[in-house]
Amino acid sequence: MNNRDMAKRLKESLRLRHEPVAVKLIKEGEKPPTGYAVPDKQMSHCQSVMAARNGQKLLLAADAHSCKNGASALGLAAVPEKTASGEFYHGAGMFASAEAAKSMIDKRSSVPYNVTHTVVAPLKDADFEPDVVVLADIPERIYWLVPMSVHQGGGRVDFNTAPYNAICVDATARPLLTDNMNISLGCFGCRKRTELQADEMLAGIPFSRLPLIMEALESLDAGIMQKAARD
Repeated sequence: MNNRDMAKRLKESLRLRHEPVAVKLIKEGEKPPTGYAVPDKQMSHCQSVMAARNGQKLLLAADAHSCKNGASALGLAAVPEKTASGEFYHGAGMFASAEAAKSMIDKRSSVPYNVTHTVVAPLKDADFEPDVVVLADIPERIYWLVPMSVHQGGGRVDFNTAPYNAICVDATARPLLTDNMNISLGCFGCRKRTELQADEMLAGIPFSRLPLIMEALESLDAGIMQKAARD
């Protein structure tokens, strides 16, 4: 399947309200793709991903990222001093101490190489091989990615998340670095900055794993998904 075909099947079978989003990190020395809009003002990574689920195709240089905390997790910038120390998130009121906030940053997945740009687009329109595909929807629809992930190999699925950095870390950096799907409940930042709805959660799928997801989807969609109670 090509990107367009995979996007069509995902959207139809999972009954997604929005388009699956292709995300690619452009490493230092790589050329970014052409034909993508450059925003006229800074955006956070979560804002760009949510814009892409509504059809936009965007290319953001490192200095176009407004959220330096998210940018630092994606290899676009150094970790801001107050973020690294825990002072920033403690000051926001989410953590009882700077030390507690610091432990969240210390344990998050962060891209270890230099990234110059991020590219986001609806998967159906992406003319590049993504690093990760991000989905946002209600739990019942995201749920089906779990049985698809274990359809062939069995086992259980582990999720890793935190109060912050849902789209940049949970749905982008972690799937990319672990080569495993990750699911997130969303975070304070993306819920404040974007149109992510109160009833929506997120999933990040490494593109390398998407063929197995699609293979499982074909089997489940023809069988057990037809028997399930679905909204």
